[in-house]
Amino acid sequence: MVDLFLNRVLVENNWDQDELNTEREITGILENRILMLFFASAECEKCQDFVPVLNDFFKRLKDPAYIEYPKLLALIHISLDQSEEQQGRFLKQLHKKVLFLAFEDLYRKELQTMFKVKDVPTVVVLRPDSSILSPNAVQDICRFGSDCFCNWQESSELIERSFMLNEEIENLNLRSVTDPVRRLKYKTEDDKRKNRWWKLWGKDKTENEEEKENSGAWDKNKKQGDKGTWRTR
Repeated sequence: MVDLFLNRVLVENNWDQDELNTEREITGILENRILMLFFASAECEKCQDFVPVLNDFFKRLKDPAYIEYPKLLALIHISLDQSEEQQGRFLKQLHKKVLFLAFEDLYRKELQTMFKVKDVPTVVVLRPDSSILSPNAVQDICRFGSDCFCNWQESSELIERSFMLNEEIENLNLRSVTDPVRRLKYKTEDDKRKNRWWKLWGKDKTENEEEKENSGAWDKNKKQGDKGTWRTR
């Protein structure tokens, strides 16, 4: 998925319209995420009606006001407008965390052809490996809301590890929030060391027991031998 936008400029839909144009920035914001490509036009009435639904969907999955840990999700608006003014007017209605391609970037049309987008609004959902999860999720978003993400996440085998922190922090006084991850990381090595120690300890124990048994047998034989000699006398 990251490869789709490498060597491209993605713009954040905030007041400053910050540009993300380095490989590190693009990778950081798109890697290991489910990607939604929102194809729309300002002149489309259906698109206008869908925007509030999409904004609510996105906020409930990304906005800290709704969720403690934002989901691994990215939304990029692909404008099919006829002018930059139309695109700008439409962007004002979208959430501030949405990304978009500049109007002069003809890659917008390439993406439209690549994903065979004929009608708007269209939301193409992609897995982290860029394979298509849904060619158009508009109806699902309208019907199921943010619950769609659970199905996408399961289908994409996308694993979120933030739940580990909740379980650990509630029960333990940790030095840092990364302690659970470190413990899991080194747990295997600790188990290996314990297994090796138990094996060595068990080996020593076995050898000691064998020595005791041999010693006991020798003492018993000695006593029996002494007794036999006394009787002979």
